[in-house]
Amino acid sequence: MPLSEAELRRYSRHLSLPEIGIAGQEKLRSARVLVIGTGGLGSPAALYLAAGGIGQLGVLDFDRVDESNLQRQVLYDSASIGMPKADLARTRLSALNPELQVRAHQTELCAANVQRIFQDYDVIVDGSDRIATRYLVNDACVIYRKTLVSAAIHRFEGQAMTYVPGRGPCYRCLFAQIAEGVAPSCAEAGVLGALPGVLGAIQATEAIKVVLGVGEPLIGRLLTYDALEMRFQELRFTRRIDCAVCGEHPSITRPQDPAGFCSVEELRQVRSISAAELAQRMRAAGQPIRLIDVREPQEFAADHLPGAINIPLGAIEQQQRQLAHAGSVIFICRSGVRSRRACAIAHRLGVAGAWQLEGGLAAWQAQIDPSLRLP
Repeated sequence: MPLSEAELRRYSRHLSLPEIGIAGQEKLRSARVLVIGTGGLGSPAALYLAAGGIGQLGVLDFDRVDESNLQRQVLYDSASIGMPKADLARTRLSALNPELQVRAHQTELCAANVQRIFQDYDVIVDGSDRIATRYLVNDACVIYRKTLVSAAIHRFEGQAMTYVPGRGPCYRCLFAQIAEGVAPSCAEAGVLGALPGVLGAIQATEAIKVVLGVGEPLIGRLLTYDALEMRFQELRFTRRIDCAVCGEHPSITRPQDPAGFCSVEELRQVRSISAAELAQRMRAAGQPIRLIDVREPQEFAADHLPGAINIPLGAIEQQQRQLAHAGSVIFICRSGVRSRRACAIAHRLGVAGAWQLEGGLAAWQAQIDPSLRLP
């Protein structure tokens, strides 16, 4: 169907570009793109994709708007606090461009639903803020042959790359494995509010280029951005023949939730204890506490709390019998990310007396013992 008069007016600046024109705009109208996470990265990416005329646009997010989101998540406003992000995103994007078909997925992406959701889309734009989700999305895109535009942000820095089936390396070729919680979250480390706008716009640009078949996507190239230095750099990388998902002998042949996977709802139900409260309980007589440090062995060896034992996060599920009779358990990590997940897993295994140290050993160092050495 040819572009309508309204579409010709709306996309007139696109139509003036020889690389796009009417034929290109019709390609965009026929495109099916899914944005995973409608937060800092997904907000600008989805807005530009909608404005650019992506005909079928999906938005996936399980979270609700928090006041702290408004510093960078430009899809929302103060009246949005407490409301589901995916539904709000659909409403905002539909208002921006009523010609689109916008579908909201108010769910958490996991191995059980990724194929069903991905089958309706050709390009996946990943704006998730969890390492486990990034790996799940990458693996599913390789296995189901979907184009992936991935980005991540941290403090004042960001990075982006694109995977196109059969044309270059995937995310695992660059980062074979990153443990959840090794890098602090935005809530812990902070993030410049304008930073995700830059990276989200890059993601939208990459998705549009792939749909149109113009230019050079970021295939085999990791683009990094340093906002403080206002500098872009590029790292070239190639496909690894031993890659676990796109290599010559893949060990990952179907999407799978990684060790330590927990749903958002499970994480919300975790009970926390402050550093001051834990110190008081440790001093009190007659209150036995089991401290379980879920960091990796080399981190634990650098320093740890007196009496703590080391069970890395990835091994928690194998310790069901030991944990079931542990009584009161406090899970500990560096910043609180891994301990929260460990606590959620323990609850799932039936451990009733599980807590996690809020803020982790970083909080303990700041509030209780400055001599604690953290790697």
